[in-house]
Amino acid sequence: MSSSNNSFSESLEFLLNKAKCQGASSADAVIVSSSSTSVSIRKGELEDLERSENNDVGLRVFVGQRQAIVSSSDTREAALDTLAERAVEMAKVAPPDPWATIATRDQLSKNPNKDLDLYDKTELSADKLKEMAQEVEAAALEVEGVVQAEGASAGWGQGGMALATSNGFYGSYKSSSFSTSISALAGTGLAMERDYDYSSVHHFKDLGEPSVIGKLAGERAISRLNPRKVDTTQVPIIFGPRVSNTLLGHLSGAINGRGIARGTSFLKDQMHKPIFRKGVTIKDDPTRLKGLNSKPFDGEGLETTPQTFIEDGVLRSWVLDLASAKQLGLISNGHASKGTSSPPGPSTSNFYMAIGNVSPEDLTKDIKAGFYVTELIGMGVNGITGDYSRGATGFWIENGVISYPVSEITIAGNLKNMFMELTPASDLEFKYGTDAPSVRIEGMMLAGA
Repeated sequence: MSSSNNSFSESLEFLLNKAKCQGASSADAVIVSSSSTSVSIRKGELEDLERSENNDVGLRVFVGQRQAIVSSSDTREAALDTLAERAVEMAKVAPPDPWATIATRDQLSKNPNKDLDLYDKTELSADKLKEMAQEVEAAALEVEGVVQAEGASAGWGQGGMALATSNGFYGSYKSSSFSTSISALAGTGLAMERDYDYSSVHHFKDLGEPSVIGKLAGERAISRLNPRKVDTTQVPIIFGPRVSNTLLGHLSGAINGRGIARGTSFLKDQMHKPIFRKGVTIKDDPTRLKGLNSKPFDGEGLETTPQTFIEDGVLRSWVLDLASAKQLGLISNGHASKGTSSPPGPSTSNFYMAIGNVSPEDLTKDIKAGFYVTELIGMGVNGITGDYSRGATGFWIENGVISYPVSEITIAGNLKNMFMELTPASDLEFKYGTDAPSVRIEGMMLAGA
């Protein structure tokens, strides 16, 4: 954090006291702090250097069942005083919200400062970041056939957040981030292909080697050269680890308590019913050490705990914050996410599908004709019906072997059917925050040439 923890605590306490003096019946306040440096390289030379520092404060006040939210980047006492006054005046004229609430004392986390190992005090200079970006670019260009590297970059940052409520909660944590990325181009003219790789972690020592990242991006770009087109057909489709997590993204949206309360999800009537095959388990663990989205408490001050959402294929829980839980007559499971300028909302953190009992090779070995997806394009997914249609590129599977690149196709189905026909492999890697192993889905439609 760019400011001391004591400074944050004092600012939030001052803000909450001012809100109560202005007539708020309850309130919560959050400060988010961040600083970062990033470097991008082109042809071995510095192309861009960015440095940013931010301190943002947000205040949510209640006057009975009326609420208002205001935010500011000015944390001086005079500015906070004005912020509190404005928030209370807005709340007084806001329409009542029967579901909006803050946590009661007994709901608040008793251990808000548990250490999840999210912070590394290592600081990287601009020169070091430049060196890392140059290394990742050079590694990509060393791959035979790669003609250009775009977006070779390295970054470092640190920040944190503090949350306080008018009924006595205070919690804070800080985190750091280190990253490298590269996009490589292969081929010539209109036959060029692009692919990428990156690494993003909390601790510098866990960062992927720039030379390995660059080489992999280059090899991926080369493998996509001279793609073929295929006829429209219905075949098994395998989603590789880089894209299988998108299916979990659709699932998390479909089991989000806010959508369930509104009746706008294709899974709204599926609680305690099988929606995946037996053996499929999907969890969320906001307490995982070094997890990209880990946090010791949620956006409303509730304790975060691991949660199983899909157990042996059966849907066991919604993703809930206080408001959606209240609307559904349930209890929040500590999955509120909160920024400085909007009310809390339900959200997953380290959401993942547990490993299956087959290898990635076993997923393909009996496929006479199929498609291995490496990239998805567009967002043709209907959250109300579950209808799914997205552009895709990848590789054709022939007699159990990944054979040649394929492009300009569309894959389609319905998420209800896709989930029930899904088989996970054993190659889970925690890399994206939302993670899944390779998965096979039987009988999807593939629209080709």
